Amino acid sequence: MKFPAARTNFLLSLLMGWLLLLSTGLAHAINLKTHKIDATAYALVGELGPRTYENHGLNNTVGFVITPQGVVLIDSGASPMGAAEIAKRVAAVTDKPIKWVINTGSQDHRWLGNSYFKKHGAEIIALKKTVVTQQRFADDHISGLQNTLKDRAKGITPEFASRSIDSDHAQLNLGGTPFEIFWFGDTHFPGDAVVWLPKQRIAFTGDMVYLDRMLGILPYSNVISWQQAFHKMEQLEPKWIVPGHGDVAPLSKVQAETGNYLDFLISGVKRAQEDWLEIDDTVNLLSETESAAPFAHLQNFDSWHRTNINRTFLTLESAE
Repeated sequence: MKFPAARTNFLLSLLMGWLLLLSTGLAHAINLKTHKIDATAYALVGELGPRTYENHGLNNTVGFVITPQGVVLIDSGASPMGAAEIAKRVAAVTDKPIKWVINTGSQDHRWLGNSYFKKHGAEIIALKKTVVTQQRFADDHISGLQNTLKDRAKGITPEFASRSIDSDHAQLNLGGTPFEIFWFGDTHFPGDAVVWLPKQRIAFTGDMVYLDRMLGILPYSNVISWQQAFHKMEQLEPKWIVPGHGDVAPLSKVQAETGNYLDFLISGVKRAQEDWLEIDDTVNLLSETESAAPFAHLQNFDSWHRTNINRTFLTLESAE
């Protein structure tokens, strides 16, 4: 059957419009991959790039654990809308409710989704050290998210832990499953913590660990404490690590991409300072040396490496 030309053109236009809408929806679909670690533990792995409107600020990795009595979520996303995306991924795996949320850190995408989960009946848990830093940075982080997420930032409200633990180490039993929370030292942010599943030997390290992308030393990061905290975490001898950024990996990869890099920065800058090199010469030396080659494959290496050397130099200089 032949259609009149006008009708054919209309049908083609309709089809092209539908395909455009479909491709736009796919292009803007949030990339949050579900990684099953074992029968009860999962990671939700976000993008390695920056926070964007499309990814709801979820350019990080969070985790969840299914217990006999409900789900324990490790970190809650950057906003209520981002938290709802996390909840959808959890619901695709289990019909059990999210009953507890543990915050490992104070950066926006670690905890600014707390209000969503509290509204749906979850208890929020964190170390007091973590909460203090959340309170310090909350306004700045919300302002930054409003610039990025625009209308998707609507409803972001700082919701702090109702169970704030004034200790460097807590042992919890949530839903019949043992958990531990450790503060090994300040890392990316002051008060960053590690959640440990002792039976499965799985560590949710938050922003202590970056995989597949270069870690960033911020003006308020303590690279000395970060290195020390990392090596304390190693003593747990985890089988699997859920990092703050990147995919789940064994300890060997974590050592190669985070631990060894922290060691490289500290030892390299110390040697340069012992040789009386100035900061610019130190940055140039450690940027050009072949010893940095093991880290050059990491995403954002070019944009972060020189900054990391600079801030390590200033930290070590002020510590003398």
